[in-house]
Amino acid sequence: MRYRNLGKSGLKVSELSYGSWVTFSFQLDTALATEMLKIAYDSGVNFFDNAEVYASGDSEVIMGKALKTLGFTRDTYCVSSKAFWGGQLPTQRGLSAKHLTDACNAALQRLQVDYLDLFFCHRPDPETPIEETVRAMHALVIQGKIIYWGTSEWEAAQIEEAYRIAEKHYLTPPTMEQPEYNMFNRSKLEKEYLDLFDKRGLGTTIWSPLASGLLTGKYKNGILEDTRMNLSGYEFLRERLESKEGRAMVDKAKQLEELADTAGIPLVNMALGWCLQNKNVSTVILGSSKPEQLKQNLKTLDYVDQFDDSLMQQIDKIISNQE
Repeated sequence: MRYRNLGKSGLKVSELSYGSWVTFSFQLDTALATEMLKIAYDSGVNFFDNAEVYASGDSEVIMGKALKTLGFTRDTYCVSSKAFWGGQLPTQRGLSAKHLTDACNAALQRLQVDYLDLFFCHRPDPETPIEETVRAMHALVIQGKIIYWGTSEWEAAQIEEAYRIAEKHYLTPPTMEQPEYNMFNRSKLEKEYLDLFDKRGLGTTIWSPLASGLLTGKYKNGILEDTRMNLSGYEFLRERLESKEGRAMVDKAKQLEELADTAGIPLVNMALGWCLQNKNVSTVILGSSKPEQLKQNLKTLDYVDQFDDSLMQQIDKIISNQE
């Protein structure tokens, strides 16, 4: 395993990390989740990603039980949560100081830890002033409940405003953003956030590096039964795949698989390794639902040195969506 700084912070995170979105509870019970965490940890993964909304909190409960069973010492791994969708009542949603405080305390209980290494604002909240959110996150840092805070899927201008507010009032600024990044979704990392990387040292924990499985090649002949596309509550993934845009991505994935075969790199590892070629990616979050998938994903580091200019140019020619 190799490690990168989380932006300009001193925290070293593994280039490949492991997250529980969709998988924990829906596809993995506690026993299998425990096995998956051990595979990742034994391979050098030191960051496990979660959120209050994942399986309505059950994902964090499962991860907490698994971490407790495995007995990893707390100074050897990082764990995160995200706040925004905590329930249906007005006080259970958004980025108000109250909800951030409640969400943090609830996550600590579910994960069975004394503090969160990373705590994210899961989406921007137009109904809460950004200053209130920054102050709430700063308070949680001062209380020792979180170490680093960040955002997920915020616009660059919103993140910059958070930095300016923190500077003006001597508060703790954000450290990282969690955006989607893959061969089919590139604009934030490669265009919108460039000033934040250069001027602020923003770190990133990217999600969906395989475009919800499109970049594994498993959907080239249709949707398989045992995939997340068929899970209740995730119909939007199937609808996206069956759209005109989705079919075009499937066609591109087929071309990418042919290129991968020629390069001698499995498509899944080429897609993950491509993400790591971006110096502004701090860590790539894997979302495997089966042990063999996770083991294959973790082999990506065996191939990263094969990414030369020629291969990157051939990839770019196929995806043809750089903005």
